[in-house]
Amino acid sequence: MSNRRHRAPLRAVSLFSNCGAGDVGFANAGFVFDVMAELDERRLDVALRNHSQAVGVPGDLRTTLPDVVARYRDRAGAESPALLAACPPCQGMSSAQSGRGLGSDADAGSRDARNLLVYVIAEAVGQLTPRAVVVENVQPFLTRKVRHPTSGTPVSAANYLIDVLASEYIAFPLVADLADFGIPQSRKRSFLTFLRRGEPGIAILERKSRAPYPWPSHTSAEQPPVSLRQALASFRLPPLDARSTDTATSADPMHSVPVWPESRYRMVEAIPANSARSAWDNDVCVSCGTRARSRERVRCSRCRQVLPRPVTRGTDGELRLVSGFHSSYRRMTPDEPAATITTASGHLGSDRTVHPWENRVLSPLECALLQTIPQSFDWGDALTQWGHTNVRAMIGEAVPPMFTQQHGRIISQLLRDLPPRVALPARDPRVLTAARSLARAKEEVVSIGATTR
Repeated sequence: MSNRRHRAPLRAVSLFSNCGAGDVGFANAGFVFDVMAELDERRLDVALRNHSQAVGVPGDLRTTLPDVVARYRDRAGAESPALLAACPPCQGMSSAQSGRGLGSDADAGSRDARNLLVYVIAEAVGQLTPRAVVVENVQPFLTRKVRHPTSGTPVSAANYLIDVLASEYIAFPLVADLADFGIPQSRKRSFLTFLRRGEPGIAILERKSRAPYPWPSHTSAEQPPVSLRQALASFRLPPLDARSTDTATSADPMHSVPVWPESRYRMVEAIPANSARSAWDNDVCVSCGTRARSRERVRCSRCRQVLPRPVTRGTDGELRLVSGFHSSYRRMTPDEPAATITTASGHLGSDRTVHPWENRVLSPLECALLQTIPQSFDWGDALTQWGHTNVRAMIGEAVPPMFTQQHGRIISQLLRDLPPRVALPARDPRVLTAARSLARAKEEVVSIGATTR
């Protein structure tokens, strides 16, 4: 009976499922998803292609949560799910979101309703009583202030969720760069893992002074983080070039890139391969070879040709340099982990999206593989039906399944009353940093309240 219990699949529910890529890792760790819920029906279709045993609930969880609970009860009866995985939208929290206001401004934080979606997670936990809950988001999730859904007082979304669940669950926070766990990109994220009080796994963690997270495997000189150069070489994909349709495509539609106009192509071509430099640094005229002495110049001082820099035409008809961050129009650094794969991976003007030595952005397939989404992942007709932009958005919003598999194994061992082999020490800096961020967010609220009084 004991061996059978240790081998039995663990029921799971996924909220804000996106395309189901992150849940692939949990599935590989022994969890079987009964229900997946996602706002976008197209994304849900992709998720269900890769989790064929699950039933899907499309739509806004603020109205469809009763359907999620009903669908789960249809399958499992009164049995609690072993895992509730929830990755609420992070756009309102992200530092890439313009106009979001100061992190301490609860009114600004509440203007984006997505920042308040943790209350749906709390309601789902209350109705489903899962044994474990995993919530992933960007780092500001721990500190970004919103208005409490009931009291209206300022609170971070993470602290709200911890406080609401505190009577029944113990929270374990984490802030980590997933490159430390073998993911070939720098991807700094926050996690909250909740274990239901009374779970034997809690005693195991306390006895061994551990947290329910995997051990970082790529942090030493012997095993450094995986570089972009190493990752691209391991993919064994054919080269591409954004000069023409013939050179920008391959036999695999997922491994193709946008074709650039001649001026844009020449600008990227002028950035030295493997230099990690930006087009803002291009200072040699491609027509006459004259070197520009100023970073502010638009035209060559000798022949008056436009320099291969990010240039746009103003309302007055005059050419000027594009205003923006100088991390844009930049080649990725080859001998470090890739820059974070975002929803804007196809945009030249986004943050570090240019291939380190080829004249193009990364293909959707390369982005997916850098996210550790397996090449066997079934995208269906998403690329032909919705285009690169939507597929890149799904990829950029995914949680790398290499990490969720490692994380899921720790959780599954704890739920099966087994001591994890390589769980993270409770005093690891990644755990302590997250705990301090949460505490600081609470202190700021108290301080603001004291000042107001």
